[in-house]
Amino acid sequence: MKKLIDATADVVVDALRGMALTHPDDLQVDLENRVVLRGRPKADGKVAIISGGGSGHEPLHGGFVGEGMLDAACAGEVFTSPVPDQITAAIAAVDRGAGVLQIVKNYTGDVMNFEMAAELADAESGTEVRSVVTNDDVAVEDSTFTAGRRGVGGTVLVEKIAGAAAEEGRSLDEVTAIAERVNQNARSLGVALTSVTVPANGKPSFELGDDEIEIGIGIHGEPGRRREKIAPAREVARTMLEPILAELPGEGPVLLFVNGMGATPLLELFILAADAHAVLEEAGVEVARDLVGNYITSLDMAGASITLLRLDEELTALWDAPVATPALRRGL
Repeated sequence: MKKLIDATADVVVDALRGMALTHPDDLQVDLENRVVLRGRPKADGKVAIISGGGSGHEPLHGGFVGEGMLDAACAGEVFTSPVPDQITAAIAAVDRGAGVLQIVKNYTGDVMNFEMAAELADAESGTEVRSVVTNDDVAVEDSTFTAGRRGVGGTVLVEKIAGAAAEEGRSLDEVTAIAERVNQNARSLGVALTSVTVPANGKPSFELGDDEIEIGIGIHGEPGRRREKIAPAREVARTMLEPILAELPGEGPVLLFVNGMGATPLLELFILAADAHAVLEEAGVEVARDLVGNYITSLDMAGASITLLRLDEELTALWDAPVATPALRRGL
């Protein structure tokens, strides 16, 4: 294993310390609770949004803390849910009197711990906490970490669009409804070209042949639908988009999100994006917005995911709203 780390036991705290040092104006980092917070808290009377999960998916979630997106993100150990105490600390730090929305990926530990934290916050301070669980992955119904479908790339879109709604001053009911609508209208699927190596394990989580790819892989290296021989990007794009389109609700334009899993260069992601455009044009689907890059990763895995979000006028306007976070910044 070759990693630029100091000690396997300290990777999360060391990374958070680096975030704090390199974004001193944008972020505050509570190293004791492993919570990333906005450098300038949101105004009183606005809904706060928190998220979090296991580390190793950077920039998700800490990289999306900032104006127009998240108020706080809780960092668990690598591929391990944050604990309830971390989450309650985040809730207490960001509550501005209008309630708190938790955006939670559908992994068993995350769902359980965020639910417990919401109950604790209500009991201790009376804070009203809602949760939206993302489950946009069409690859498999159940997996190593989940009951039901996994929350993957759609989580980024939920955080951005719900964050914009909260920034406008909408109520907790309204922001929650927007988050649920994005989740309901997003579908994703990922492929792996290589395995992932967790620092604590020191070896690849699974084996793939030099000429193989795994279709439908999870962001922790969970098995997908099947293995196939590597093919040109245009064929991979079609293989990924066909099951997504089969389950994408509604009609109208879409946001196309091509995401890297950590070790795939932008050169390849842009090729995949161009091929995805061609497949969607052939299918009669208009691409109204794009996002391409490494936004929800799996440490050093080579591969990519594609997410489609069915857009309407309101979701498009919220997607276009200004955002200022370490990992996503425009319009400000």
